[in-house]
Parts: sequence; structure tokens; C-alpha cells
Amino acid sequence: MEINRMSTLRIASSVLLVLAVFGQADVVTNIRDAARPDADTVRDAGRKPTDVIHFLGLQEGAIVMDVMASSGYYTEVLAHAVGSQGTVYAQNSPMMLKYRDGFYDKALTQRLKDGRLANVVRLDRDMSDLGIPSATVDLAMTALNFHDIYNSAGEAAALAFMSEVYGVLKPGGVFAVIDHVGNPDGDNNRLHRMDEAVMRELIARSEFQLDASGDLLRNPKDDHTGGVFAPDLRGNTDRFLFRLRKPK
Repeated sequence: MEINRMSTLRIASSVLLVLAVFGQADVVTNIRDAARPDADTVRDAGRKPTDVIHFLGLQEGAIVMDVMASSGYYTEVLAHAVGSQGTVYAQNSPMMLKYRDGFYDKALTQRLKDGRLANVVRLDRDMSDLGIPSATVDLAMTALNFHDIYNSAGEAAALAFMSEVYGVLKPGGVFAVIDHVGNPDGDNNRLHRMDEAVMRELIARSEFQLDASGDLLRNPKDDHTGGVFAPDLRGNTDRFLFRLRKPK
């Protein structure tokens, strides 16, 4: 009887593994098959969205949040990935939406016009006032914006921001952080970069556990001394990718 019990457990585990693999395959296929704006697909070579989403372990039907979504590149990727049964919150602070004469507000409005991406919910609110229940999000991510919080407002503000993300995630939920790598002695505020060692220290001091780091977005040709918007670097900077997890 014990042998049969162990065999049953092994079979059940194998079935769960297969389901997880197929779920991931579906998510990647959803992105690859989606009709996305040409301006987005041009950026895919540098951003590798299918690889990133696979690395994060996202599943169809998940509830996710694009934190500091800006014009919504990743909002759209996530919306296609999770499918019609999933939900994507596109979060931008009111201050960000006013930036550059409302550039991000206009771009996101255009992206969602006429019911495009029907599973996307705009959250034009600060992270401290999201208006959604705590512990209800499976995955949150922020891409190429975290440096602005740390560089402009400092360590305490960065940790407070991470704590706010932590609060909306379910136990076991994932927080992904992608950003441009900066040198320890560089003018990272001016260059829009972040020292990776500083990010690791913030993670260690936060409530999150470091689950994994990925090399998908690395570019050894970037020496971290140039501005990220320079024509020869834009879209091809060296970037860190961290997968953080809220403990169960």
C-alpha cells in the first residue's frame, strides 16, 4: 500500500509539473501570436518580453500589476500573456501622467482606446492609494523606473515603495525589477541608472526574498558610463533582472 501511495504522489507531481510547463508555453504563445503595435515589436529585441515572462513564471489567468507602467509596453505584453481570464493593473501616479505634457497619459489612453486590451484596468493612483484589496495580485513588475525612486528620493522611499508592492501581492507572489545598471561611482541620477549592489542591498533589507536573478538583458558592451537615452545605447543598455518573492 505504501508503494502504491508513493507512486500516486509521483504521478500527481508529474501531472502538476506538466500543467505548469504547458501553462508557461501558453503564456509565451499568447505573446508571440498577439497583434501588438509595431513600435512595441521594434523594442522586443532589447527587451526580450517572452524570455522575461517565462523567467518570471507567469501563468494564464493571473492577476498582475505593471507598476509605473508609463506608456504601457509591458502592460500590453502582460495583458496578452495572462489572456482573457486574467487581469492587468496598469499603475501610474498622477504626477507621472502629467510628465512631459501628459505624454504617458496620452500614450496609454491611445493603447487602450476602443476597448483594446479589455483585461487591463488603469490605476491612475499613487502606490500608497491603489484602491484595490491587499494580497490579491499574483505578480507585479516595474521596468526601467525603479532608479528614479531611489535616485530622487533615497533609500527610505525605495524601501517604502517595495513595501507597498509587497502589500498587494499574494503570499508566494512575485515582484520583478528590471533596471539599467550603473557604476558604483557613477552619476546614476543624471544617467538614469542604478548601482546593482545598491539594489541587492535594498532587496536584503526589504520584506522580499531574492528568488532569482537573470542575465537575459545583459549587455557587456555597455560600460555604464553613458546616458540610457543616447542613440547608441537606447534600448540596448546592460540591465539587471531580479525575481523577488513574498514568502508564503
